[in-house]
Amino acid sequence: MDLKDIKAIIDLMKKNSISEFELEKQEFKIRLKRGNLGGQVAYEDGPVMQQALAPAPVALGAPAPAAPVSTDAEIKSPMIGTFYRSPSPESAPYIDIGSEVGPDTVVCIIEAMKVMNEIKAEARGVITQIVAENSKPVEFGQPLFKIRPL
Repeated sequence: MDLKDIKAIIDLMKKNSISEFELEKQEFKIRLKRGNLGGQVAYEDGPVMQQALAPAPVALGAPAPAAPVSTDAEIKSPMIGTFYRSPSPESAPYIDIGSEVGPDTVVCIIEAMKVMNEIKAEARGVITQIVAENSKPVEFGQPLFKIRPL
């Protein structure tokens, strides 16, 4: 299975609101998972083991800490690869904090298997945070940017 096939499966998952996909053929196994808290992609040749996480203990009678309410959306990575903010090391970044973007605005590049994939914002808004670190690996579904919708 090549990257093109994996991308096609991911697109089908998005279009059909599928949160989990698993395929096993001979010595090859792929599991794709997506959800509100980000996604993960696992490639495995052997048995898969999952461990459930226990919820953190909460003191009785203590008020729960209030999480700040944010209206910012996230631009997430559509694939596994290496995140780059600019087309080359000498070039300026595609966008910075405060940049206004549209659905077709290229916001970064993700290199996967020696192929440079331009990632578009797919939304209209203003960039409020750059979450991913330049030249570092990213996972499928990992937030890259935060965007305040317009």
